[in-house]
Amino acid sequence: MQISPKSLYIVSTPIGNLEDITLRALAVLKRSDIILCEDTRHSIKLLNHYKIKKKLVAYHKFNEKKQILPIIKYFNEGKILSLISDAGTPLLSDPGRLLVNECLTNNINVTPVPGVSSITAAMSISGFKDQFLFYGFLPKTLNQLEKVLNSLSNNQYALVFFIPSNKVNFYLKNFKKFFSGRKILIAKEITKIHEAFIRDDVDNLNLIKTPLKGELTIIISDQKIRSNIFDEEKIVNKAKKYLKIYSLKDTVNIISETNKINRKKAYDLCLKIKNEKNY
Repeated sequence: MQISPKSLYIVSTPIGNLEDITLRALAVLKRSDIILCEDTRHSIKLLNHYKIKKKLVAYHKFNEKKQILPIIKYFNEGKILSLISDAGTPLLSDPGRLLVNECLTNNINVTPVPGVSSITAAMSISGFKDQFLFYGFLPKTLNQLEKVLNSLSNNQYALVFFIPSNKVNFYLKNFKKFFSGRKILIAKEITKIHEAFIRDDVDNLNLIKTPLKGELTIIISDQKIRSNIFDEEKIVNKAKKYLKIYSLKDTVNIISETNKINRKKAYDLCLKIKNEKNY
């Protein structure tokens, strides 16, 4: 396997079960000169499990701007660097975007090493349609949350969110408000010992009384598009009634607007009734 110097590898790591890591990911980590990680205390557990001894450098949302120049210096020295997050695929609601863009600006190779993601793991067992929108972490304040959920409420695709477990009921209350008629999947501790999936209709979902741990992956199902069924008998009866009161033109307008049907279709129907002269 070829690993290039002056390269940044975006390496996916397990989201719980330490066995969920690819052979390629292990090879890249072993060949890296430096491994950037959110929390060195957390990442060392994974590296120790696979007997990987490399220099760890903390890279997280609180220091990512400050770390850019020192990291670019490593690349200029011909170093191989890997970026990992605490769990799953880096940059998906995790730091790293600034670094990737800086690398691209400086003609430094950026290579993905795919693997585990709670997003795709949860979607794969959801039973929902596979067209989905990943939003990530939702706002923490009610005002901002309502704005976001309102803008997403008419989106027909499945929606994937991350939320902290200690605020789960705060979000569930608002899901019930904005996603009525849809289904929900709550995935907790995916791949871990206490892994669990809670499935329900959004309208029937009760608030959770038992404390949950960690971050939750929430999926709201795709929106069922209600088709407008053309009930011709019902429309004919309405048209007969209106033609006794209004002109053909006015009747066509009323039928078209109130029944959400094509105006030509409404006109042809009303004209046929009018010509029969027995209404």
